[in-house]
Amino acid sequence: MHIPDGFLDAKTAIAGAAFSAAGLGMALRQAGRRMPRKKIPLMGLAAAFVFAAQMINFPVAAGTSGHLVGAVLAAVLLGPGAAVIALSAVLIVQCLLFADGGVSALGANIFNMALVAPVAGYGIYAAVRRTLDGARGRIAAVAFASWCSTVLAALCCAGELAWSGTVSWKAGLLAMAGVHMIIGLGEALITALVIAAVDKSGFPESAAAKTGSSGRYGETLAFGFLIALGLALFVSPFACPWPDGLEKVAARLGFESQAAAQPVLSYQIPAMAAAGTITAFALSWLLARLLAPAREERTIGHRP
Repeated sequence: MHIPDGFLDAKTAIAGAAFSAAGLGMALRQAGRRMPRKKIPLMGLAAAFVFAAQMINFPVAAGTSGHLVGAVLAAVLLGPGAAVIALSAVLIVQCLLFADGGVSALGANIFNMALVAPVAGYGIYAAVRRTLDGARGRIAAVAFASWCSTVLAALCCAGELAWSGTVSWKAGLLAMAGVHMIIGLGEALITALVIAAVDKSGFPESAAAKTGSSGRYGETLAFGFLIALGLALFVSPFACPWPDGLEKVAARLGFESQAAAQPVLSYQIPAMAAAGTITAFALSWLLARLLAPAREERTIGHRP
């Protein structure tokens, strides 16, 4: 769903950048006010995992592949504001290091996958969770919200393409919604499995909340980061080579030739995949680290 350069006109690209800057600014402000220092590394871990997982395309149907967006996954574990920051870091690294998504379309890509998907997805998750109790209810809510977040992001992408005159509104919306309804099933399954595993382990709540457990917390973070690196190094080279949903739609509707850039560095090069994963971790961690400590220092300074 990463929009390349050439698919959007200037007005759409500028509007996407403006909305994304405003949304990311609000998320950073929220992190600066509410995020405990001990949870900051979790943002880096979420960004690293999502970056690695997004490299692993899975086959869907008719020669089309999909990949995890990870919006609801990050939002459920960290909250929607932190998810916005982590996913924005992922998209920035993908764009600047791998040309996966155009520079001119970066704002639109952040709006679709790092703002709409986690915020709307989390809202749907919270609404469903009120009606479904227990562990099974939580997993069902996660799965449904993940599917919805994928489709909503695809609809936003289709709207941007149509507003740019790249494709007609009807054709773009029907094509993008149709293929991403199927891709969303994979998103729902993967997210539900990961959340179930995280819930069973008690991480991050048990590790982050208990005082005196910094050793266990650090070990769990390191273990999670090693999983992300393992995905990047050993699994991503075997990702499905078929075109993803947007690429398939572009080919079917005849606007794929408008793409102005192709990825410069391949995710299938293990060293580059690992470097991207580490960079996503570092950027997400740094964005939160610059803000959250300031709140804690102000709070400490005003203690009687």
